[in-house]
Order: sequence, then structure tokens, then C-alpha cells
Amino acid sequence: MKSKLLSATLLALGLTTTASQAETIRYAHFMPAQSWQQSIMFEAWADAVDEASGGELDVKIFPAQTLGKAPAGYDNAKNGVADIAWTVQGYTAGRFPLSQIMELPGLFKRAEVGSCAFQKLYDSGALNEEYKDTHVLFVHTHGPGQLHMGDKPVKALSDLKGMKLRRPTAVIGTLLGELDAEPVGLPAPAIYENLERGVIDGYMLTWESVEAFRLAELTKYHTDFGFYSLAFVTTMNKRKYEGLSEKEKAAIDANSGMKWSLIAGKGYDEADAEAIKSLEASSEIFEIPEAEMTEWQAAADRAKAIYLSELDGKGLPGTETYETIKGYVSDCQTELN
Repeated sequence: MKSKLLSATLLALGLTTTASQAETIRYAHFMPAQSWQQSIMFEAWADAVDEASGGELDVKIFPAQTLGKAPAGYDNAKNGVADIAWTVQGYTAGRFPLSQIMELPGLFKRAEVGSCAFQKLYDSGALNEEYKDTHVLFVHTHGPGQLHMGDKPVKALSDLKGMKLRRPTAVIGTLLGELDAEPVGLPAPAIYENLERGVIDGYMLTWESVEAFRLAELTKYHTDFGFYSLAFVTTMNKRKYEGLSEKEKAAIDANSGMKWSLIAGKGYDEADAEAIKSLEASSEIFEIPEAEMTEWQAAADRAKAIYLSELDGKGLPGTETYETIKGYVSDCQTELN
């Protein structure tokens, strides 16, 4: 990593802190070490922070759940198991209700646009209550998630009836239920084993993650619909952040917010495009027939209405926040085109 090389050079010249003096920051995530996220998101962020701090911060990356399981990511950051965690809000059902509005189908088609809109929503202060236990660095989304099947193709809505499908979050589970499937809650790292054992028939995931988690080995068919998008957060233990020097905090702050939200979103868009090329050569990709699109869309609309109604019924500004997000999406589409 470039910042490590820079630090080593400066150290040899006696111009920076020694390794023993540098403050270690443990950054945990659940993607494989060979994934594109490891280099483009996590290592690049570590490099930027190391350099901005003049070698005072030494960010160490812990991939593939080596510092806590994926569903516990947020609590691991909150409780100090990790100093920083990258995780999916929906892995903790009901904890981030307004953030999970970003998951609803049809809001955006590009991860970069969704990430921009999500970061604007966070920066507005609308989500402060949801993240009060940690110090948020940035939020983002991935692109539209698709339906991927082992050896049972889904070409029509009727093909979904009774299918056991991995759903990433409860919100997406509602959508699958509206499509007459049987949702099974699993974090992404658990898909391979459960698909191989026949516990599930298929799964909801982005194109790029099919490649990242080696699922192409077990997946023959894909249905392109753009069912949902996941919300992600990179967040830091509050005590760890507050205990840093002003220079160290400045290095973290300089690498927080919209800049890294857009890097993450753009990375997902580019990785999806590459994965589609690879999957087209090794498996079959189906488009929803035009004659059936109305039915699929109606199911998506019902799932959206159910979720927003639940939030409104709890006294949360569900519908209001959804409309706000649509406005941010429109703004981001203009800004990023």
C-alpha cells in the first residue's frame, strides 16, 4: 500500500513516528480478501488516512469476517470489537428503519446515484437517531440486486411460487413474499454453503457479488429485474474516534462523507458491468417478459407500500423520507451525469 511505503521512507529519514508510536485502527468487513472492495474501497481508504495523518494512524484491514461476523458488524464497531466496521444496516432488522428505505425497488438504477442520495440524506441529519451510538464515516448503496438460481430457472412470475430464496434483509423478504417465494434470511457469506446443500434454491444479490463470493460455481441462471438495493455504512467506535489527536481526527474527517460514498458507489457500478460480461459467458441471463412486467412491478409496489405504511404507523416519517430520497436521487442524477 502506497502510504505504507511512504511511511517506511519517512521513517528511514527520521521524519515520522515509529511503528510502535502509530495509532492502530482496526477496520473490519465481510467481503473476501480478493474482492474488488478490498483494494478499491478498504485498502485505498487506509492508504489515504495513513498519508493524511503523516503516519500517525496505521489502518489494518480485517476481511472476510476475521474480526466479527457480518450480522454483528454495527455492534462490533459500537462496542469496540472493531474500531471501524463496514456493514449492511438491514442485517439488524428494525434498527435502521429510515435508512432501509434506500432498499425499496425502483428508486435508482446506479449505485453511484443511490450512494449520493443516501449520503445527502445522512448529511441532512434525518438519520442522526439511528446512528447515535457510533461515529459514521460514510454511507452508500450497491446497484440493483438481481435474482440468481442454482438449477431452477425463473423465467416467469409463476416460477417463483414456493422457491426458497435468500433475502438479504426483512424489507426484501416482504418483496419476495409478494412474489409468492419463500424468503430465507442469510448474510452474503452464508449463501454458498446453503445453496450447495440445497437449503435455498437461489438468492438475491448484485452481479458483482456473485463473482466475489464464488457463487458462479453453483449458479446456472439469473433473472434481471433490479429488485432492490442495499444500504451500507462505514462507521467508527465513538470512543476510539474521540480519543484521537486533532491531526488524527482531521485525517479521518478528510476521508469521510460524500467523497468516499461516491467512490464506493462507482466501484459497485463498474464491478457489476464486469461481472455481467463474465456471467453471460458461463450461465443464462433472463429478462422479465414484457407481458409480465406489470405483475412484477405491482408486487414491488405492494412491498414498498407495506414498508412505508409500517413506518408511518409507528410514527416515523416513512412516506416523507421516501419522497425526500426521490428528490435527492433526482439531484444526484443531474450532478453525476
